[in-house]
Amino acid sequence: MSGPVEIVLIVAAVGYLMVRRMIGEPAQAKQMLILPAVLSVVGLSTLSGEVKTAASMVFLVGTAAISVVLGILRGTSVRISRRDGTAFVRYTGVTVALWVANIVVKVGVNLALDAFDPQDAGGVANSLLLTLGVGILAEGLVVLYRALRAGHQVMWTRGSDGAPGQTSPLLDNIQRNLNGRPAEWNTQSARDAAPTRRNLVP
Repeated sequence: MSGPVEIVLIVAAVGYLMVRRMIGEPAQAKQMLILPAVLSVVGLSTLSGEVKTAASMVFLVGTAAISVVLGILRGTSVRISRRDGTAFVRYTGVTVALWVANIVVKVGVNLALDAFDPQDAGGVANSLLLTLGVGILAEGLVVLYRALRAGHQVMWTRGSDGAPGQTSPLLDNIQRNLNGRPAEWNTQSARDAAPTRRNLVP
């Protein structure tokens, strides 16, 4: 993949993610898992044959590990609330600062490798999609865990044209296992419906 195409993909993906989550949006498991997975796979494909020495591999693995750690920290800093019965996520100032730190670390590692081994610096420089992808995936997994653990309903994806969002039986099952009880949103729905059933009893 050419450099300009990779840069456009990175700017589009990260810009889309940050703008939407700084404004705030309903948590969507598909967006949190599929998008970063695609970025990671595309990023990995760009590295085929590029990382040629042990030093560059160490730098690559180290950068990816740092991105995962920062992704986990971002996930813990995201504000999660309930809106219209579903989990609603919004970036905080800490989340944005951690994003900046992630980019600074990646640039710093590239410069360090360039000074240490200029011949292999290009291969690691092409790993930006991969490292951002695994970091975003780690962030999404933490946010989903926190939302499910708190008992919030998490959609798989939003409905279009006013249609209700699609839920996932797998996520509902994970939530039941995490809480050891019915999901809070499910319990609330049952309580709301109870008076209606009582009213039907003569």
